[in-house]
Amino acid sequence: MRNVAQGPIAWRSELWGSPLRALATVLLLGLLAWAGFHAFEWGVVHAVFRPDADACRAVQHGACWGVVAEKWRPMLFGRFPYEEQWRPAVAVVVLSAVTVLSAWPRSWRWWLAPLWGVALLLFVGLMHGGVAGLSPVPTSRWGGLPLTIGLAVVGLALAFPLALLLAMGRRSEWPVVRTLSASYIELVRGVPLISVLFMASFLLPLLWPAGWQPDVLVRVLMGLTLFVAAYLAEIIRGGLQAVPRGQTEVAMALGFGRWPVQRDIVLPQALRLVVPALTNSVVGTLKDTSLVTVVGLFELTGALGLALGGDPVWRPFYLEGYLFVAAVYWLLCFGLSRYSVWLERRLGTSSA
Repeated sequence: MRNVAQGPIAWRSELWGSPLRALATVLLLGLLAWAGFHAFEWGVVHAVFRPDADACRAVQHGACWGVVAEKWRPMLFGRFPYEEQWRPAVAVVVLSAVTVLSAWPRSWRWWLAPLWGVALLLFVGLMHGGVAGLSPVPTSRWGGLPLTIGLAVVGLALAFPLALLLAMGRRSEWPVVRTLSASYIELVRGVPLISVLFMASFLLPLLWPAGWQPDVLVRVLMGLTLFVAAYLAEIIRGGLQAVPRGQTEVAMALGFGRWPVQRDIVLPQALRLVVPALTNSVVGTLKDTSLVTVVGLFELTGALGLALGGDPVWRPFYLEGYLFVAAVYWLLCFGLSRYSVWLERRLGTSSA
């Protein structure tokens, strides 16, 4: 209660506690008011909301949100066949629903793993087709929001178990395991993601036996998984090191085996401690999926380029298109951030 009561007093002191602070507060509020007024005037008052390119060109100082009304489907679904775009929409809903369910601690039960298996089969079946009377759609035509969410969710789901093994391997008492784990982590973290994607897309096919080359989407997913696992491993290792060693020694003295100690005592505490860092890595991975455009896969950002780049009528209104895409990314990232805060409080690790 004391912290809550002191909150308004602390804000008042911080903003108006001295003449210099008061002056800075007034200037900042004035700047925000000026910027907010002009942004409201451009984005609402003088804006065009209907899909009319001529009306958009006639407006000198206003936004053209009509480009979103006209191009929202190619922006969100890329080159997926127009009449079949209900399939990626349903696929995104299925994958998002399972992800949200998995974020609820009460659902952390044995049945979650088979549920994920069913959800991934449904996602791939809806996107690829060729089953249940659905027409086949090659992965080269996948794009937009389904590709962004699919790469991020599946990549993180595959990377997390590998990251656990790498983190525990780097703390292993066996020199060979420790050296191999550390070498992999440092090697992967020492190169940018874009180079990993290039190698997965163009170098890996040269090393693969003829006739056995995996699809480019599978190769990109492999590269993203291996890259993200290295970063997650260091986050998890930090959590493992934060758990007092005495707990492990006491548990083993009581007769617990090495693996039960790690599974039931050390890992739950370690993962609780690194929830903010894990969320930061998840947010970064979600945004890093935009790099797959360089290897010919058009996720949300790339789909925007496809939607407007080949249309001379709507091409001048890239800014509004990018603001729409930025709003989608912001909603996803803000949701992850608020979930992190909620999970910290539920697990009792919040410092607030």
